Amino acid sequence: MPKLVRPTVDVHDSWLEAVSEPGYEPRWLDDLQLADMLEPEGFALYVRRQIEDERDEARRSRGMVPSTHLWFVDGKIFLGRLSIRHQLTPWLRDYGGHIGYDVRPSARRQGHASQMLLQARPWAAALGIDPALVTCDVDNVASRKVIERAGGVFEDERNGKLRYWVPSGD
Repeated sequence: MPKLVRPTVDVHDSWLEAVSEPGYEPRWLDDLQLADMLEPEGFALYVRRQIEDERDEARRSRGMVPSTHLWFVDGKIFLGRLSIRHQLTPWLRDYGGHIGYDVRPSARRQGHASQMLLQARPWAAALGIDPALVTCDVDNVASRKVIERAGGVFEDERNGKLRYWVPSGD
């Protein structure tokens, strides 16, 4: 059964396959380039940076906040990723929310996003985030349904983004 785990080098090959799929844009990469990820050393550095991003003192781009990054995997198969932002900036409050997620194109429409968001709830609660703000584009019906299945309560729409509060605790 797929589960959320901290980033791991164990899924290197599958991760590379995922980011090369048409329609999957790794906009969430840091200053490393995709070419750096081809070699195990570059990928290991990326994994370390993903894990270190949880720390307040970690190096990050301007405007970015500490985040817990989790990957949705089935054994050594990378299916998607999810980030829990520990705090909200004004921009995140309007557009990004606490939790962002995506599923690789070949694994979409199989319920993975719903499972990811449900499995993220206790992680968010452990960080003291309850409820968690989750947003989606107004025209993204699939993501809206995922958020609502996770118990998301609609608050409002801001500039093309629907904003929901998802309970993290029981």
